[in-house]
Amino acid sequence: MADQPLFEKASPYMEDVLALPVQDIDTAARWYSECFGLTKVGWQDAPCKTVLTERDGVRLGFAENGGDRSQDGAAILVTDITRARDEVNRNGVATDNWRVDERDGQKLQVFFVVAPDGLCWYSHQPIIE
Repeated sequence: MADQPLFEKASPYMEDVLALPVQDIDTAARWYSECFGLTKVGWQDAPCKTVLTERDGVRLGFAENGGDRSQDGAAILVTDITRARDEVNRNGVATDNWRVDERDGQKLQVFFVVAPDGLCWYSHQPIIE
């Protein structure tokens, strides 16, 4: 079912999923495109360099805004957690902590990716029992 949407929703760790901090916008845009399949849909130079990306209607933005990359990232709700992990692994990205989390009584299959820029990505899918 690779033609079905994979991304359902993105939520930031800190404040804004449309302004995730990166050191170099060009390098980040290229890496996220190659590794997560994000497509660039917008760009601005002021007040800081920012790129807006999208996949399956879900938007994520990256900005050279001086934010702490080691404390930020995004939680990505996906439709097929195994497909999501397999895809990023095929794209040369290591995934960590393939595990089941529980949040608000809901079990979630999850994995993490720490990007080269230090942002942490938490992909998750509810487990239907």
